Amino acid sequence: MSNLAEQHSVQADLVAVLVAVTGGQPRILTTRSGMALPAGPFTSNHRSLQASLRAWVETQTHHPLGFVEQLYTFADRDRSQELGMRAISISYLALTRELDEAGQAQPGWQDWYRYFPWEDWREGMPAVVQEQIAPALLAWSEAAADSVARSARWQRASMTFGLDGHEWNEELVLQRYELLFEAGFVAESWGDGDAVPAGQLLPGMAMSNDHRRILATGMARLRAKIKYRPVVFELMADEFSLLQLQQAVEALAGRSLHKQNFRRLIEQQALVEETGQMTMAGAGRPAKLFRFRRNVMLERAIVGNKLPLARSH
Repeated sequence: MSNLAEQHSVQADLVAVLVAVTGGQPRILTTRSGMALPAGPFTSNHRSLQASLRAWVETQTHHPLGFVEQLYTFADRDRSQELGMRAISISYLALTRELDEAGQAQPGWQDWYRYFPWEDWREGMPAVVQEQIAPALLAWSEAAADSVARSARWQRASMTFGLDGHEWNEELVLQRYELLFEAGFVAESWGDGDAVPAGQLLPGMAMSNDHRRILATGMARLRAKIKYRPVVFELMADEFSLLQLQQAVEALAGRSLHKQNFRRLIEQQALVEETGQMTMAGAGRPAKLFRFRRNVMLERAIVGNKLPLARSH
């Protein structure tokens, strides 16, 4: 009977981190007024989980999915919030477009920095890191039981958040969230009946169950992926300027790029070709429009190159 009860207490869901870049901002599709990622129960109607996810997403967004990749299966009993229910989440990262064919935004899209305001370093260290996170982590470190534990906590915080002379690593999205979770600085750290101390929680919208953790995993995977695979083109319109392309990469990485180095890298890799058209919208000089060379997309990895990320001070 106990085994049967255990089986009935497990719920398996497909959870999708669907990413778009719109107006130079990274966007994710959400449900429940931004509180959750799109999710649905696993079904056996398709030959694979990925096929099931593709069909579901394309029905929801009306856009064909190009890049789709499985992230992880999350099955942490302690962090499932449904009473007596252990949620197993099979998560996927997928790239799509926010706007439909008529150029209208579909409901549910949110800026991903709404959930992780400390991850946007495009204009240098965010104020929330310097003014709130660093002091909170220092106090958390000082509250450790002994000097060894205090030193270990602060070293971890410094390396993770680019403090005390350490370089910011944009790929450590999940590690930063996990540290804040452990320290009790995010709402998901606390149960429904817990009394949260005043001023304990940091800015950043919470999500239900483990969905912000899953989003952090997807962000980290995509930030790593754009450095060696041309997946960013899945997020671009058919024609785009090099400035629009650079802004899309910056939006995802949360870092500024060296303009000339970025353009040199794109040209060296022969990733794009001119369309012969120019941008007409907006002020300033018209810019050349480019399109991605689709033959390059066929399983070609860009190896030996890193995006020219600007150093933040």
